[in-house]
Amino acid sequence: MKFNEFGLDKSLLEGIEFIGFEKTTPVQEQAIPIILNGNDLIASAQTGTGKTAAFLLPIIHKIITSKQDEHIKALIVVPTRELAIQIDQQMEGFSYFTSVSSIAVYGGTDGTSFSREKQALTEGADVVICTPGRMISHLNLGYVKVSELDFLILDEADRMLDMGFYEDIVKIITFLPLQRQTLLFAATMPKEIRTLAQRVLKNPREVNIALSKPVEKVLQVAYVVYNAQKKPLVKYLLRHEKLKSVIIFCSTKISTKELSLELKKSGLAIEAIHSDLNQETREKVLISFKNRELNVLVATDILSRGIDIENIDLIINYDVPNDGEDYIHRIGRTARAEAEGIAITFINEKEQNRFLEIEELLGKPVTKARLPEQFGDSPPYNPRKFKPKKRGYRKH
Repeated sequence: MKFNEFGLDKSLLEGIEFIGFEKTTPVQEQAIPIILNGNDLIASAQTGTGKTAAFLLPIIHKIITSKQDEHIKALIVVPTRELAIQIDQQMEGFSYFTSVSSIAVYGGTDGTSFSREKQALTEGADVVICTPGRMISHLNLGYVKVSELDFLILDEADRMLDMGFYEDIVKIITFLPLQRQTLLFAATMPKEIRTLAQRVLKNPREVNIALSKPVEKVLQVAYVVYNAQKKPLVKYLLRHEKLKSVIIFCSTKISTKELSLELKKSGLAIEAIHSDLNQETREKVLISFKNRELNVLVATDILSRGIDIENIDLIINYDVPNDGEDYIHRIGRTARAEAEGIAITFINEKEQNRFLEIEELLGKPVTKARLPEQFGDSPPYNPRKFKPKKRGYRKH
């Protein structure tokens, strides 16, 4: 389906054409008509399915074609600063030929940024993309114009709940009018998301886009290792592969910091990115990486969702992700567009059960590569799954 079939405003279609969008993705084809019709929506769609355009385009259209006055018309709540910035950038592209204004509101910045945000929130930017904590700081000060808000969008709601933002979301909603259109997007639909949806949505329509498997162009390989072999193996791979762009994912900030320091000692052009860094530093690191001034980025899962970096040659999962969907998000950073990519995962003895669950989600085993001889023996890949019963546990 093409975007000009939705009846969108001409100036908005110019922005879509300028960006180079032509045909809709499944989530866009299903969600846009629902939003244009004024229905609340709960949508299961992961990063990479085009969900951002699925809610931005109909909202921009409705703002253009509605009464123009100075109040915030749409509030988009997201889990991370990086995602807020990215959505704001897409918003800027789509609305380039329109008069619709937007601002990203997120923490980790200086007082100048807070003042700029205050001015936009006071004067009534049309669309506000925000992280929960920063938005609450502004709302508590009493100047944010949300009394006539038309749209509330909760993006990556499952991620926000995982990060402990449930109470913050509920707090934000207490400032908003009851009469509004609410859209909830999540990659997964656990019980907690259903509970939140029942609380904030009214007779919602539902869209479910199945979790996509990694594209065939991603070569997936795993090394079964002892924990002490992980750092030497990373160094070996980075020395022996002529790669322009590599992301190494760690599961914790501590392992991210430790690994990046170790690799820097080896003389590699490398930086780390994690939530302890201030926003300015994180943005500089990302820009350097996108511009190929850095070849290697060590990151927590803050980069696995919603960050658009193309032409990644190699993804290394230094730690096995917590679940299959995080794995797919991580390795989805490579083999984008027409490119090919490699995803390598290190599996220590404690992570074998978790990786087996990922393989079950993929529907096939991931190839286990042999360690180079100089690393010595590796543990066997022999995962065992345990299922609970009334007393103790039994092997399954």
